[in-house]
Amino acid sequence: MTARIAGVIDETPRVRTLVLDVPDWPGHKAGQHVDVRLTADDGYQARRSYSLASAPGAARLELTIEMLPDGEVSSYLAGEARVGDTFEMRGPIGGYFIWSEALDGPLVLVGGGSGIVPLMAMLRQRAASASRTPATLLYSSRTFADIIYSAELEKLAADGSGLNVIHTLTRERPAGWSGETRRIDRAMLEAAAFPPATNPRIFVCGPTPLVESAARGLRDLGHAAQRIKTERFGPSGK
Repeated sequence: MTARIAGVIDETPRVRTLVLDVPDWPGHKAGQHVDVRLTADDGYQARRSYSLASAPGAARLELTIEMLPDGEVSSYLAGEARVGDTFEMRGPIGGYFIWSEALDGPLVLVGGGSGIVPLMAMLRQRAASASRTPATLLYSSRTFADIIYSAELEKLAADGSGLNVIHTLTRERPAGWSGETRRIDRAMLEAAAFPPATNPRIFVCGPTPLVESAARGLRDLGHAAQRIKTERFGPSGK
């Protein structure tokens, strides 16, 4: 199917959101992704997968893309693409890393960097459905300027629906910063997550080292492995 760029939102210095019109879109679930295919004038093609940031049922789709060094696809989508441009897209894809308000248990989201994207789709779905499911987001960023969706997360946390957002900054912190200041560790997970006895639904997304460390820490805290869903990305996702 063909996606047309209807809008561009600069999220951080290295991350932008593409707002898309996709006339043939069949609908999706929060946490799913799409494959994007770009074709050069000489016929060369490049494909990459990107998580959907928009809630199911949103009027337009959103892809939030981080510019990666020497990235064939991200350099175009997060840098050169303009309103009116089109590209090929296939999806939605994935049935494992998904959440809906119909699922039981509190919601625990753990993300690092652009790993926030599918988690944001879940939070947007939670808000759109007026769900009061208790939820916590533990989100690791390098610096304050690197926090994706910063203003929207602040708004969602203040709407009285039972969402707690915890930020940790691993490199630079602004003056007066009162949040966490280290990489996500077991102590941070224990403070953020709901007790294992409440059977929370846990979704972890980000760079492979963060995902593996967080999943291991959550299991060590007594959370059932089958309740922990993970999705990771690495240097090949360009």
